Amino acid sequence: MDKSAVLNMQKNEITEHLIYKKLSGIVKIKEQSEILDRISEDELRHYNEFKALTGEDVSPDNGKVFLYVLISRFLGLNFGLKLLESGEASAQQAYEKIKEVSPKVSAIIDDEERHEKELISLLNEESLKYVSSVVLGLNDALVELTGALAGFTLALRNSRIIGMVGLITGLAASMSMASSEYLSTKHEKTDKDPVKASIYTGIAYVGTVLFLIFPYFLFKNVFLCLALTICNALLVMLVFTFYSAVAKDLPFKKRFFEMAGLSLTIAAISFFIGLAVRNIFGIEI
Repeated sequence: MDKSAVLNMQKNEITEHLIYKKLSGIVKIKEQSEILDRISEDELRHYNEFKALTGEDVSPDNGKVFLYVLISRFLGLNFGLKLLESGEASAQQAYEKIKEVSPKVSAIIDDEERHEKELISLLNEESLKYVSSVVLGLNDALVELTGALAGFTLALRNSRIIGMVGLITGLAASMSMASSEYLSTKHEKTDKDPVKASIYTGIAYVGTVLFLIFPYFLFKNVFLCLALTICNALLVMLVFTFYSAVAKDLPFKKRFFEMAGLSLTIAAISFFIGLAVRNIFGIEI
């Protein structure tokens, strides 16, 4: 028997027992809480079955418990469970390798597969329905405003003016996008509420606008501000693409590079448009 492998499985079981136990206390819907509590008890039973094989107690990974509970609190149960589930595939492979150790390991594998189905039944948070609305707001803000700020940087050369113009442009565009999303959702055959969809789109747009333009209010060097804005844009793309990839089972790398490539290309074109406008109209600020 590969005792170290069994001990790793044992540690994983007690850790997940605590994660599901804590999550069951967070969830407000009774049926969901009961499912999580039942899975938690199964994980504790698995831990004790592995303990009978190893004859040792194993401490849980408290850092992992804290992290997953924190993620589930702030990014939603759906995202937390999806992220936890993504690690289950490698765990089940490890179970397959040691199932000859005891007939109980096969039963544990069956339990884990059942857990996966039960967890999928929980992944129906309302916010997940509106991911497409958030993506719409983020995409448009990132592509349009990054490009606009690049153009303003070359044309205006004054960080405060660029920041103010960018803020006005962004807020006006956010209202336009929210209105468009409202009308679009209203006439679609979907279970999304048009008002909520427009709010998600508008908030995503405004939040992205504020994050992109704040360097222009902190620094005077416009090229430093533009560089920081582009870094901020890439960070937003990275974080939200990862979130939507996990929550919606979408390819991460392809979506990130497509989004980054489009935004940076438009920013580069806008940069030279700003230079041309400045030279043609002789703008000096």
